[in-house]
Amino acid sequence: MDGVQFIDDIPAFQAGDIPDAVAFRFGDADLTYTALASAADRLATTLRDAGVQPGDRVGVYVDKSLDSAIAIYGVMRAGAAYVPMDPGAPLARLTHIAEACGLRIIVSQQRKAAGYEGVAKAVRMMDRVFTADGAVLWSSDRSTPVATPRARRPDDPAYVIFTSGSTGTPKGITHTHASALAYVRMSADLYGVTAEDRLSNHSALHFDMSTFDMFTGPYVGATTIIISEMHMKLPASLSALIEAEAMTIWYSVPHALIQLLERGGLDKRDLSALRWVIFGGEPMLPDALRAFAGHTPGAWFSNSYGPAEVNQCSFKHLSANALDGSPISIGRPCAHADLLIVDGDETAEEGELLVATPAMMTGYWNDPARNAAAFHTVKGKRYYRTGDLVRRDPDGELHFLGRMDRQVKLRGFRVELDEIELAISRHADVSEAAAVISGAPARISVYITARPDTAPTADDLRAFAAQSLPPQAVPSTITILPAFKRTATGKIDRKHLSEAS
Repeated sequence: MDGVQFIDDIPAFQAGDIPDAVAFRFGDADLTYTALASAADRLATTLRDAGVQPGDRVGVYVDKSLDSAIAIYGVMRAGAAYVPMDPGAPLARLTHIAEACGLRIIVSQQRKAAGYEGVAKAVRMMDRVFTADGAVLWSSDRSTPVATPRARRPDDPAYVIFTSGSTGTPKGITHTHASALAYVRMSADLYGVTAEDRLSNHSALHFDMSTFDMFTGPYVGATTIIISEMHMKLPASLSALIEAEAMTIWYSVPHALIQLLERGGLDKRDLSALRWVIFGGEPMLPDALRAFAGHTPGAWFSNSYGPAEVNQCSFKHLSANALDGSPISIGRPCAHADLLIVDGDETAEEGELLVATPAMMTGYWNDPARNAAAFHTVKGKRYYRTGDLVRRDPDGELHFLGRMDRQVKLRGFRVELDEIELAISRHADVSEAAAVISGAPARISVYITARPDTAPTADDLRAFAAQSLPPQAVPSTITILPAFKRTATGKIDRKHLSEAS
């Protein structure tokens, strides 16, 4: 499919080659490539009739379902960029996204009416469009003409994903058809994805990980299994689904794997179909991954690193035999990525990671101040400043050290909060840990969740931390929680912890 220049052309290409192959599956319902291409065209026609023009942004406000795939391809087919909106987000956040992107139309579902009508009323400028269960788009109207793509360019926006908002005002990460396809082609090659694969769609559309499931899978003619919210909340049900659907490629944040390990009943499942277990978004606990590997015979594991602004830019592949409990590096640059480490204005072996890649965003939507700070030019080449601190070892592998904005000074000492979390996470009774700065004078507070059937105490954990951390980094308080509050993308909400301390 080297001739594809636009993401939304993928279903039509596959419909010509493998018309009856299943592109997406949700529950007991299948969506073939022919049906996907036809549905996307009908939605595109409806959107154009509603006034959508090339370059417009269209909100996608849907629960996880086959509608998810149809909506994003249909919006792009109309020449617009889709803007995923978290169905669980508060009205204020949804309104911010609608206003920031100048949305006039939201593609939604009848059962979500209260949500999008609230947004429409708040911004006072929006029409509304229903999806399948509203019976007005693609449910039965076969007379709607096929949408012919209007004149456009590969560098036109394809989607705008807003960050979780766990740190400050949400920012709209703008990717083009060209940047999306650069990622799709790289990831398909990196993981050897083929038409025989069955991918998991664990991430919602407003999380950048979803682009692997929604784009890379269809690009090679694979089947993507859309995982329902119910399955995501019940690890034992989720593991049963992985087995029943014979999924071959799994991609999620580490938390999902930890939940499967601790509450998924993996000893009762046959997960031998899995050949890749990919994780990213946060560091993965080495011991947890090693334990998980005991349930997935034959699977390889891959740490996928890359901020949403650049998609994936590095990787670390591991066989089960290589999981020895050591910290997992972020590995080596992907084939399409140029990675640079700088310390101030000088290149270095330890410092901030800069990334240049064709899979990089054009910038934050309508945010010139942030864009000016986000990019750095070195020898005429434009790099994205990740804000991540890394170290390159003698073998050329990169190791994540933490965030520049998570490096603090206490009593004159430089302290890395990520280092503290990693040290405490190594305790046998700890499931996950989060370190924050709180109070006045400032102090280190750590929150943890415990593994099932364990009862660690704060004193035990502080003593354990003192074995590997310098005195100034040993937390003042350790609080054991039943569960962490999480952002919309499944990451620990550290801002909430900091405010609550």
